[in-house]
Amino acid sequence: MARLFPPPQSGDIVWCRFPHRGSSAPGPKPRPALVIDIGRLGDHPAAEVIYGTSRKLERLYPGEFSIVQEDGDAFAASGLSYPTKFDTTRSVFLPYTDEWFSVPPGAPYGQIPTLGVLHPSLVRRAKAAFDAASRGRRR
Repeated sequence: MARLFPPPQSGDIVWCRFPHRGSSAPGPKPRPALVIDIGRLGDHPAAEVIYGTSRKLERLYPGEFSIVQEDGDAFAASGLSYPTKFDTTRSVFLPYTDEWFSVPPGAPYGQIPTLGVLHPSLVRRAKAAFDAASRGRRR
């Protein structure tokens, strides 16, 4: 039986086995993901998360934003170990269970998947990425 975690909050950065494109199975390794909504799937708490990666940060496409060391306190609050970009065009709604989420190394918030949070100073950056992605979908 899947282990349930207490529901996250929007803005939490969590450790997630984000599925590969076109797959409905958990990805092979956990990666950072940003919680953008919470709810339920059947009897399970669930979270809508967007994809995070530490690769190809030199280029941000419409709908992407990054969190980097130069962000200072905001980078520290994120709990990320490496500069990371988040792709607002890649979101999934997943049960908040240990099938999809795991406790990150060091367990900074205890035995839950939370790495950190999106610092308030980065909300404008994230919103600009969501807006850019939204404009791209309307075409």
